[in-house]
Amino acid sequence: MPALDGLRILDLTQYEAGTSCTQALAWLGADVVKVERPGAGDPGRGLAGGRTTDDSEYFINWNSNKRSIAINLASGEGRDLLLKMAPRFDILVENFGPGVVEKLRLDYDSIREIHPEVIYGRIKGFGNSGPYSNYKCFDPVAQAAGGAMSITGDPDGPPLRPGTTIGDCGTGVLMALALCAAHANKLRTGKGQLVEMSMQEGVTWFMRTAVAMGGEFGARAAPRSGAGRGAMMNLYPCKPYGPNDYVYILVVTNRMWEALCGAIGREDLADDARYDTPRKRFENGDGLAEVISEWTSGYTKQEAMAILGDAGVPASAVLDTLDLFADPHLNERGFIQTVDHEVKGPVRVLGSPMNLSDSQVELEAAPLLGRHTDSVLADELDLTQTEIDRLRADGVLGAPPTPGRTRPGESDMTTRKHAGAGTSRRSTPAADSQETTT
Repeated sequence: MPALDGLRILDLTQYEAGTSCTQALAWLGADVVKVERPGAGDPGRGLAGGRTTDDSEYFINWNSNKRSIAINLASGEGRDLLLKMAPRFDILVENFGPGVVEKLRLDYDSIREIHPEVIYGRIKGFGNSGPYSNYKCFDPVAQAAGGAMSITGDPDGPPLRPGTTIGDCGTGVLMALALCAAHANKLRTGKGQLVEMSMQEGVTWFMRTAVAMGGEFGARAAPRSGAGRGAMMNLYPCKPYGPNDYVYILVVTNRMWEALCGAIGREDLADDARYDTPRKRFENGDGLAEVISEWTSGYTKQEAMAILGDAGVPASAVLDTLDLFADPHLNERGFIQTVDHEVKGPVRVLGSPMNLSDSQVELEAAPLLGRHTDSVLADELDLTQTEIDRLRADGVLGAPPTPGRTRPGESDMTTRKHAGAGTSRRSTPAADSQETTT
């Protein structure tokens, strides 16, 4: 049985901060119904490295294992549909821009009136209080505000934006953790609650080591250190010397140092008085770095990683996004997976990093916009097809997706997911006139 089997979530999220949260919960077995704007849906559907596509790779990577319904929340009937569905769901999650859910009258207080025990998750760039609370935010803004840019880059260069989206997905995963805690509390007390997450504060979760290593409890700014700190924590070039042909080596103990000396065929250095302590290896790092670079330059990054790893030296090739999909380790562990998208056909995606021995969930492709509108409304609100068709004609519901490839098991997904619903059954929408920033 999936770990969160029976947990039902109305997903009013978009882009990444919210969608990463609800996807993580779906990967743990929750039934996630994504409410989207008719016609366009989640803005992330058209986001693909500056190119406009239908169901971008970006969207597909953040919305697997969900069902999609297309409801115009800006219309009175669309809002009413959401309010009727809400009491059938345990959790509602949103990450619209400041003031959007209040404008739609779908904020926590409004939902709690008709669903007193709801767990309501809100992700905002700067939270719901404080002088920045009305500021709009995206991942890079949160990374600047949370300190991540200040510690990224070379010591004598400008701050840089980290490549990973810790402002978005980092905050999203923290929200998923908080929602699970709220659900555990509800199982004991029967009470729901509001769960709020600030992206700025979320980034600081990932800043704590940098602060602890150089911030002196807030007395000074932690410095930038570039790719490494001295010869023992640094990048070294490898064949064929492309932009990512490097191996990263990190040696902190004398045992690791001796292992490194053996791995590169320089056992003599292990007894060299210039390098017999971590401090001396740091102070005399220039000459030591030349020796290591000469050795790594004779191997590919994967070869160097294998030699060093087998010798007990903490090291890794710098894997780029192409390398990840070809990596033998990730593939043997089943992390790289192929899912059957309804339009694009078989596509390769990164899998879930969460491995539960007795509660694994099969990865499913992200849904087409509004794919499950009719079945969800029929199941949750007992609407007839005639009623659904009338709502669609009135612009309350989005048009059904263009028929395409059918995912294996798609027709019975609704029945299968509802079968495990225990405590309550509920659902969530996405707004028509919403702003799209967090």
